[in-house]
This record gives sequence, C-alpha cells and structure tokens, in this order.
Amino acid sequence: MRRILWLIPVAALTAGGWLAWGLLTPTSPPGQTSVLLHPGYSTRRIATELKSAGVIRSKTAFVFWYYFHRHRRSLKAGEYLFDKPANIIDIQKRLRHGDVYVHTVVVPEGFTMFDIARAIEAAGLGPAEEFLKVAQSDTALIADLAPAAHSLEGYLFPETYEFTRMMTMEDMAAAMVKQFRQVAHQIGLVKPNNAESEAVSSNSPHISVEVSVSFHDLNAPPSDLERTVILASIVEKETAVPEERPLVASVYGNRLAKKIALDADPSIIYAELLAGTYQGALHHADMQFKSPYNTYRYPGLPPGPIGNPGKSALEAAMHPAQTEYYYFVADAQGHHRFARTMEEHNRNVLAYRKAMRAH
Repeated sequence: MRRILWLIPVAALTAGGWLAWGLLTPTSPPGQTSVLLHPGYSTRRIATELKSAGVIRSKTAFVFWYYFHRHRRSLKAGEYLFDKPANIIDIQKRLRHGDVYVHTVVVPEGFTMFDIARAIEAAGLGPAEEFLKVAQSDTALIADLAPAAHSLEGYLFPETYEFTRMMTMEDMAAAMVKQFRQVAHQIGLVKPNNAESEAVSSNSPHISVEVSVSFHDLNAPPSDLERTVILASIVEKETAVPEERPLVASVYGNRLAKKIALDADPSIIYAELLAGTYQGALHHADMQFKSPYNTYRYPGLPPGPIGNPGKSALEAAMHPAQTEYYYFVADAQGHHRFARTMEEHNRNVLAYRKAMRAH
C-alpha cells in the first residue's frame, strides 16, 4: 500500500514534467510550414493538423492547454505560416489572435481580368480559371453602376491587395469592385444621392448613384459611367505618362464626336484575348479581326472596357483636354506626338520610324 501511495506523486510529477515539456519546449518546423485550418475544425483536429505538420510536439498537451484556457477566445480558422521555433502556448496565442498568413496580390493599372486571374494564381490563392469565371459572370456586383456590363472588366480597381486563403474568388472580386467604388466616389464619377447612401462602406456593395462625365455623349446603350470607364481603359492602355492621358482622351473624344473610328491597337489585343487567339504581337491582318471590340473595324467605343484603369486615367476620361488633336503616335522615347491633321500625323510617324531605325 505504501508503495502504491509513493507511486502516485511520482506519477503526478512525471505527468507534470511531460506536460511542461510538451507545452513549453519550442518545436522547430521543417522550414517554412503552412497549415490550413478550415472553419468547423475541432480542437483535436487542429492539434492533429499541427502535429502532422511538425509544428507541435504533443496533441494531448495542445488540447489540454486549450481546455484549461477555454474561457479565452476560440482558435480562429485560416492559413498559418510557421517558420521559427515556438511552443504550444505561443502557437495558441497566434491562433486565438487570428494571426493568419496573407497573400499579396499586386494589380497594376491597365491589368485585364486575365492578368489579374494569373496574379491570383501566382499568389497561391487558387486557379486562374476560377477567378476568371467570377470576373466574367458576377456582374451583379456592379449592376447599379454598369447595367450593360458583360463582365467585371474595368471595375477591378488597380491596387495592392492582401487576401487570405479563406476568401473565395467572389470575395476577392468584391474587394476590387469596392475599391473602384471608393475611388469613383472620391473623384466625382459616382455621387451618392445622400449621405446615408455613401455605400462605399463595407455594409453594402451597392449604392444609388448619380454620374458625372464631361466627354461627348455617344447615344450608345452603355450608361455615361460605363462609357467613361471604357474610354479610361483605352487611355490607360495607350500611355503610362500621366500628363499625356488628358491629351489622349481628347483625341478619342474628338474622333468620337466626328464619328471617326478610334483605331486603338489595344482594343484589337483585347478582342483577341477574349477569343483566346492573341499570340503576343499584332500584325496587319489583325486589323480586320471580327469583334465589336476591334475599333479599327467598328466605329465608336467598344462594348466594354479593355482593362482596368487607374485613378489618373479615369480622371482623364472625365476631364479630357480641350484640343483639336485627332491623331497621336509614339516618339520612341516613352512619350507621344499629337497631330491635328493626317499630314502632320504622317510626319510624326516618319519621325518615329526614323528614330526606331536609329535605335
């Protein structure tokens, strides 16, 4: 009997030592280790995932410590990155705080929905095809702004985003559209009808709007806002020089007013991207590509944006310069030369070709 009584404290000390070892001894993960904890996982399932990934030493110690502190916040779902030694107590602090790993997605000005889809895939957030499906179909996100839109192209605002793997493709697209709404409101493209409808807030994805534009009315099916975004997307593709954008917008505005074809090369590229036939370069035969997006073959604006314009291009489309320019061509130095007449334009083209030969 005495022997059994003697074994009880020994066993308690042994168990306590084992528990302390399991809780307090840091575990070094094998390199950068990512663990994805889905919503609905039990504490035991979380412990199993962490143990399998080599992040903790003991599942039992993990579960014990959680229930010992269950009056505190619960463990949050998400993707966690482990790249340095930590013990179970530290790890549970991270999981309670929700210190999840975020993936950075950079969307430069002018990116198309195809480019964005590839960037999302490259960031490890899922297949490009899945985002593209959302971008091509989830027009309800912008139905109040762009009722004639065929996709979210033009409304996925260029920005640096931080997404998690718990977010759906719909969530990511909605975040980009929300950013478009915020910027459109800032520059006066979208005007809330009253203070309460300032629904660039996170409470509602839609707002009642008034639209402010200043370029020529084309009497086309798309709304004024849609035409502004379409024009801005072309301007964005034509020049990366901010001070030239109002000039480029004026050229297209003047041509639209005279019902002259826009002849915008980027529109052909986009037409071929939609058809899946773009080979990385344009050739003379592409000018006859059959698509309403081909502004050589069809007059007026294309039926939708050809990319996602940034703030500067949107402002240029809203407030184009007042000029008599109808033509422009690159000058081989990153800028453009503008012309009022075809004769002047031809001289600029010859100068450009000469400069290119010299290079």
